[in-house]
Amino acid sequence: MAAFDTTRTNYGVASFANRTFAFVADLAHAISAWNDARATNKALSALSNRELEDIGLVRGDIDAVARSAFIR
Repeated sequence: MAAFDTTRTNYGVASFANRTFAFVADLAHAISAWNDARATNKALSALSNRELEDIGLVRGDIDAVARSAFIR
């Protein structure tokens, strides 16, 4: 008599696929965040000291502001 086991699942395959897609999504998010910080840094660096002062910044604050999550 032959038996066929139907209780096994393929959770390992689904889990691997989910982790793979999550990794790709995290990578895309990291690249997007890096590009946003780069563009913000470039835009703020192009301002004069007077313009930076008008918005409450000094030149030394540019890196911190560009990389902060506050502006996102």
